[in-house]
Amino acid sequence: MHSASSASGSADPRLNETHDPALRSFVASANRPDADFPIQNLPLAVFRPGREGGDFRVGAGIGDCVLDIAAAGACLDPEAQAAVQACREASMKALMALGPPHWARLRRGLSRLLREGSPFQRQAEAHLYPIADAEFLLPLKIGNFSDYLASMHHLSKVIRVKRPDHPELPQSFAWSPIAYHSRASTVRTSGYGFTRPRGQAGRFENDRPLTDPTRMLDYEVELGIYVGTSNAQGEPLGVDAADAAIFGYSALNDWTARDMQGWESQPLGPFQSKSFTTTVSPWVVTAEALEPYRVGVSRPDGQPMPPACLDSDRNRERGMPDVRMEVLLLTGQLHAAGARPVLLGASRLTDAYWTPGQMVAHHTLNGCVLETGDLIGTGTISGPGDEACGCMFELTRGGREPFALPNGEERAFVQDGDTVIVRAYCQKPGFARLGFGEAAATVLPARSDG
Repeated sequence: MHSASSASGSADPRLNETHDPALRSFVASANRPDADFPIQNLPLAVFRPGREGGDFRVGAGIGDCVLDIAAAGACLDPEAQAAVQACREASMKALMALGPPHWARLRRGLSRLLREGSPFQRQAEAHLYPIADAEFLLPLKIGNFSDYLASMHHLSKVIRVKRPDHPELPQSFAWSPIAYHSRASTVRTSGYGFTRPRGQAGRFENDRPLTDPTRMLDYEVELGIYVGTSNAQGEPLGVDAADAAIFGYSALNDWTARDMQGWESQPLGPFQSKSFTTTVSPWVVTAEALEPYRVGVSRPDGQPMPPACLDSDRNRERGMPDVRMEVLLLTGQLHAAGARPVLLGASRLTDAYWTPGQMVAHHTLNGCVLETGDLIGTGTISGPGDEACGCMFELTRGGREPFALPNGEERAFVQDGDTVIVRAYCQKPGFARLGFGEAAATVLPARSDG
């Protein structure tokens, strides 16, 4: 998808005082140029301080700290108190269900509370905790998780590997976003380890299919979309209403067993090749925080305009946030040597063919109900170049061209002991840099008794 400039800056009616690039926080770490969580961001997470136990609650990231919103709630404006009360829970669901006006009031209140010169600085400081010492949960218990295939570049690269003689894209992709229903029960927040999945992958022994560990474990660099407000059954959302229903976004890694996927996806879609785990960052960057970074979109040359149900002047003008995504690999050997993770790819959400608003709208087109807190993955985000591969299948041409790491190790797919880290951020001249935190997980050996 091509991007086009859209209105920005102080004249943009979508921007407000919370987006002011001149704002600074009394939390010094939030004012560093490379900070993920400046005062213009204020991402949300479900946390508890330290590891000593206690109740989880919703907090806001600021610099290298997290603010206990409910504990500091008396310092916020009266109009934000409904949202403050919702933040007492170990879930964002109640906050999401309140709707956009309440989300905006909470954000404005937090911004005013955490600014330099705040009259409530001392009270707020009593409820700030180091992120490094905090424990995090998923933003909420996810009821439904759907994953899209929204990147033409990803689809093209995969097809060129699988069908080099017939690289045509499926006709449906130009007209309709493609998705499948995945497994919400195995979505996990960053920082865990999971066992290598086992399953059938078309390997046989004595004319019997083997059920063995995947040999083609892969990552997929994605953005997670959290639905804030629901629709009624049988009442689809237009693309503008769908975009307004988005509460926020997280970095996401939709792990995939490529050999199992190729075996089971004939004739149906992915099942066990995807359902074993998905990694998300614990942080949710609100849709409002991303307003300054949105860019308008247009279809690539030769591609048709979307159908009317997935099109609007507003969607073309506002498009999507220009989120930059990175994937890094830290092998067991690199970790033991104290080395840094290796960057494997960098891509941008604006390279996607479909916008988040279009994905949410399409999900409801047949009357399907989207519920508060549902998670939608964008699918692998890849760009046109080799440096913008969103998965290892693209990077190694299906495993046929392994790459070398700085320490001499080679990878065709993800191996045991590897940690894969997905990061995301927005940056734009004249505005603060906003980060999404990390979605990281480590692969453990498969169970021997499987």
